[in-house]
Amino acid sequence: MIALERTSALRAWLDGLFPGEKWDIQPASEDASFRRYFRIRFSDSGESRIVMDAPPEHEDCRPFIRIAGLLREAGLNAPSVLAQDLEQGFLLLTDLGATTYLAALKHEDADADALFGAATDALVTWQLASRPGVLPPYDAALLRRELDLFPDWYLARHLGIDLAPQQRAQLERMFAVILESNLAQPAVYVHRDYMPRNLMLSTPNPGILDFQDAVYGPVAYDMASLVRDAFISWEEERALDWIVRYWDKARRAGLPVGADFGEFYRDLEWMGLQRHLKVLGIFARIRYRDGKPGYIEDAPRFLAYVRAVATRYNALGPLAQLLDQIEKHAPMRDDQR
Repeated sequence: MIALERTSALRAWLDGLFPGEKWDIQPASEDASFRRYFRIRFSDSGESRIVMDAPPEHEDCRPFIRIAGLLREAGLNAPSVLAQDLEQGFLLLTDLGATTYLAALKHEDADADALFGAATDALVTWQLASRPGVLPPYDAALLRRELDLFPDWYLARHLGIDLAPQQRAQLERMFAVILESNLAQPAVYVHRDYMPRNLMLSTPNPGILDFQDAVYGPVAYDMASLVRDAFISWEEERALDWIVRYWDKARRAGLPVGADFGEFYRDLEWMGLQRHLKVLGIFARIRYRDGKPGYIEDAPRFLAYVRAVATRYNALGPLAQLLDQIEKHAPMRDDQR
């Protein structure tokens, strides 16, 4: 009922913006948040626009507007805000196209190297625009709150596992060493969800979406998001090549990635580990709190990411052991029987 009421209000708002014009409206994309996106196409001109429906009791449109401006100021292809109604939570945006990088990459003839090259070029440009004090800090408190989603939602709610005191202490120690590594990295602008699903085939390429949660934090975060994706995986050798190419671009551009690639790669892996654990918790929360079950189906991909990193570094050995214990004692859910 609430969705129908909001759709009616949205149509009324658009009628007020375009009196007498004929247009058609269709869902444009699915979102893990409370936001909905629609594409409107005008009958006479054939032009299209995107409409964001962000219920104000759940979402705040102002960060989206502000960060879209920062991206465009940096010379990047982010949507322009053409009209807004913050009280109702509606935005009218330019349309960056209908094909995500994720959709493009799933085609056999996709030129993944070219797409990742454009994505890393844009990422370097975004990071070069960084200034302290503009975006919220990706500090210890926020990084830790995100890590807590893993035991609270993935382990406790999704798997039904109540960690024993010794296991909880073991996880706490692992969180501490992960955060120490994350916080030691130089800080830049962080998109925070820079992945193929949020990049669009567009001119100029890529179009960049879903940036409203951007922060100022670890330099390796967005590259970790790009190559350790939620919905598509790559062979280690290929991902490593893209990381090397990004690192070389970033270093030549003067970004604070360091002269030793091995050190940067370790930073990226440990930063990715924080993200993987967080996302496992988020996907579980989306299922049980928000009623969207599809995301948790990609949990095995993230568990594989976590295990790969945990087994590669001696300091993370206790995390690998804990994963073994969790896997051994996790109850079998109905969908696994």
